[in-house]
Parts: sequence; structure tokens; C-alpha cells
Amino acid sequence: METTVKKGWVVGITGASGSIYGVRLTEVLLSMGYTVHLVISNAGWRVLKEELQWNTTNRDDVLQDKFGGYPGTFKYYPVSDIGASIASGSYLVEGMIIMPCSMGTLSAIANGSSDNLMTRAADVMLKEGRSLVIVPRETPLHAIHLENMLKLARLGVRIIPAMPAFYFHPKSMEDLISFLVGKVLDNVNISHDLFTRWGDQNAQRGEQN
Repeated sequence: METTVKKGWVVGITGASGSIYGVRLTEVLLSMGYTVHLVISNAGWRVLKEELQWNTTNRDDVLQDKFGGYPGTFKYYPVSDIGASIASGSYLVEGMIIMPCSMGTLSAIANGSSDNLMTRAADVMLKEGRSLVIVPRETPLHAIHLENMLKLARLGVRIIPAMPAFYFHPKSMEDLISFLVGKVLDNVNISHDLFTRWGDQNAQRGEQN
């Protein structure tokens, strides 16, 4: 009897504001039994400390505390580890999601600059034809930002800006975060129930009337 093994996803967290998005994405993937290959930039660690009050003195311990209790497994790689397994196209993963993605990281990917593990792993996704999803978090956007996004979009990269919706009547910050994570999962064909869809929202209203 064959056993279906879920392959892993690379998740990148950069120094853009909104690190909670990447944390929530990692939690959801792990809860579904996936292996998550986690890369956090140095600026990403700074934002985790500033926005989520993570104690980043011992990074391995804090990651184990946050992500160690799920059915799936996570593997953390320092952003400087350019020789990590995920830096090679021969290492099989489903794809990569950078959430949130800074404009600096987006620019490096768009221009083929692979000088750290984050950008090298993204470059591998492009050359191997695997899924690459980028969640930019910046405002306002100038022409260089937009040109870099257009360049990547033309290569098949999914660009999903951190723009939460309100049609499903979110009740909390968690609802808004889950919505965006759900939109990312939709784009990589992973089923979930993180938010109420438009048609379902109308159906629920009909039932209540």
C-alpha cells in the first residue's frame, strides 16, 4: 500500500512589516502536516522582535517554542546558509512563499541577485518552474517597485499584496490575517477554511433571514 507523503514548502519571512503573516502561514502549513523550510532574514528577526515581542536571543529555542507542537515539521535555515538543501534545484519542494516580502528582497529576486539563502531559494523556484508566491508589504509603491513586480509576474510568480478584504465582515485582527493566509493557500491549491468566501457569505445571510 502506497503512502502519500506531503512534500515541503519553503517559507521566507523578510524585514517588511507584517511578520505575523509569515508566522500564521507557517502555523497553518504545519497544522496540515506539511514540512516547512523556514528562512528568516536578519531584518525579519528584527521585525519579529519589534512587532511580536519575540525574544530572539536564542533563535532555535524561540522557533521550537512557536512551531514545535504541530503535526508537521519545520526546519530552520540561517539566511547566510547558502549551501542549505533548499539552495539546490535537486532538493524537491512544492514551492516557496515569501510572506511578507520586502522591496529589497523582491528587487533582488527580480534581478537575479542570489547572494543569500532567501533569494537563492527563490531563484531555484524560478529556474525549476516551481510555485513562487510573493506577498509584498509596502506603501506607497514607486515605479521601481511596480516594475519589479511586473517582471516577476511575467515569469509566473504570484504577487499577492498584503491587502485584507472586508466583505466577509471580519471580527478581529486574526480574521484579517487568516484571510490573507487563505488567499495565499488558494493560489497554491491548498484547501482550507480560514475565511468565509463570497458565495458562502451570501448563503449564510439567506439562512439567517
